[in-house]
Amino acid sequence: MPKSSFSYRGNSQHFSTIMSQTSAPTQPLYDKPEEKSFAFGIPDIVVVIIYFIFVLAVGIWSSLRASRGTVGGYFLAGRSMTWWPIGASLMSSNVGSGLFIGLAGTGAAGGLAVGGFEWNATWALIALGWIFVPVYISSGVITMPEYMKKRFGGQRIQIYLSVLSLILYIFTKISTDIFSGALFIQISLGWNLYLSTVILLIVTAIYTIAGGLTAVIYTDALQTVIMVLGALVLMFISFEKVGWYEGLQEKYSRAIPNVTIPNTTCHLPRQDAFHMMRDPITGDIPWPGLLFGLSVLALWCWCTDQVIVQRSLSAKNLSHAKGGSVLGGYLKILPMFFIVMPGMISRALFPDEVGCVDPAICEKVCGAKVGCSNIAYPKLIMELMPVGLRGLMIAVIMAALMSSLTSIFNSSSTLFAIDIWQRIRKKATEQELMIVGRVFVLILVAISILWIPIIQTANSGQLFDYIQSITSYLAPPITALFILAIFCRRINEPGAFWGLMFGLVVGFIRMVMEFIYTAPSCGEEDQRPSVLKDVHYLYFAIILFGLTIAVIVFVSLCTPPIPEENLARLTWWTRYNKTPEKDMEDCIHQNTEHTPQKEKDSVISSSENIDLTNKEHGGM
Repeated sequence: MPKSSFSYRGNSQHFSTIMSQTSAPTQPLYDKPEEKSFAFGIPDIVVVIIYFIFVLAVGIWSSLRASRGTVGGYFLAGRSMTWWPIGASLMSSNVGSGLFIGLAGTGAAGGLAVGGFEWNATWALIALGWIFVPVYISSGVITMPEYMKKRFGGQRIQIYLSVLSLILYIFTKISTDIFSGALFIQISLGWNLYLSTVILLIVTAIYTIAGGLTAVIYTDALQTVIMVLGALVLMFISFEKVGWYEGLQEKYSRAIPNVTIPNTTCHLPRQDAFHMMRDPITGDIPWPGLLFGLSVLALWCWCTDQVIVQRSLSAKNLSHAKGGSVLGGYLKILPMFFIVMPGMISRALFPDEVGCVDPAICEKVCGAKVGCSNIAYPKLIMELMPVGLRGLMIAVIMAALMSSLTSIFNSSSTLFAIDIWQRIRKKATEQELMIVGRVFVLILVAISILWIPIIQTANSGQLFDYIQSITSYLAPPITALFILAIFCRRINEPGAFWGLMFGLVVGFIRMVMEFIYTAPSCGEEDQRPSVLKDVHYLYFAIILFGLTIAVIVFVSLCTPPIPEENLARLTWWTRYNKTPEKDMEDCIHQNTEHTPQKEKDSVISSSENIDLTNKEHGGM
């Protein structure tokens, strides 16, 4: 998810009223749109209702045909998915409503460079299909923490990663998507924020609980089509309005609000707005950070995160997993054109609202004193889309919200049931695990609703910064560990664990400093310590990644290695090894207690492990 300098907070009813009043600059740079009511017409309402019915129908249909009687069937769609729904699900699982609003807002504020966050995903998806998934499939795991347990033994790494993932899901991904989507719907339809939230969560949870991953992936495929088509429609309308790319370049560079703050340059569009590679020192997204730091975060997101990897693990064979990665990579090229550029167009057309810098003006426009760039996408929809198509765009935002939530709900229930509940109830049956997974979805829904007031009262401009901080401070150690676990056989459990702990401490210290010394508003002097104002968060990700690798390797070299026979089918170099894998838990017990104790590593029986030598070249 891209970084944004601003977030919305405040009275949404007042925001809805203000947004309907298009300001008229003294020297207009654009044709003033006709004042219009944001009330939806009957065609808009019909489109939204049809969308809900259609999504529920697809969810119910896929639930009925899903294999839900086993854990592999419920959590991994019976490992029967083909490449095209996997690729579509990879796209929609990552593109939530928060991305539509946040990515467009960052594009409005800073230009094209934020699109690099999306383009960087293309190579990471290829790495997922060609490097990571073959190892995951050969090891026969359902979750990423489960892979870590098989690879290193013990439980502390598995439990740490599971709990960390659930915390990230609840307080960043779920809360951001819910708030962004519900706020957008409230502005557009006039629904109460909590009513919007509850309805969306209930509909989303119904087919997630009922059908497992099969229902999630098929509804994701449907909603990916809706998202892409709807966003493309708005893109063409926006470009036609602004005068295509040449008109955007001209109008964006002159998109200055009427009211500015004296002796500052905050109101001026960035001179490098149309450049992807920006200055390594003064750039808001420096090019070394974009190429290398973002790659660390991308590998975490696309190759080790349960929400994403679970889609690829549902493939009927490795060829379909690779095909899904290729399709997902192509789809990730599109957000630059149908989200980032429309955000820039919104600022070019409505500089007094989207580009406001005066705290008093901004608070009147959107309730946030630091700026209103996050209204760029909703503003564009409400001003430019005709009746009927406006309803389609509401359906697009709903699709983004529900696709992201269904993916997170399903993956969170998988993590809890397999990695946490199985540790508590070691003899739990498959039926019990599936019931626990479904109940946990309901708990997530309740926590998410309770989290909404906290998001509403959060400091303006901190929501997206908070999300990126969490990613930059917690993801690099996980990326480092997964890369070493797959490619370096010498790495052992003590090295892995203490590397994670070192990375957690260093990242936590930087995170605390970020919240103690907040970034200054426009016109204020930056009095933060040099380590904060001079070290971009993407640079910090590179540093933390390198330090974690050093700690993991050092501790591993100082402690006994894992026996070679215990690594069968668990690394890149041993993924074809036919030797039956030894349970690392058994190895630990034998070394410490001299008493063999067989414990299941996975709820998938050995017969369900996929033989890569036979299936790697399966037809697509």
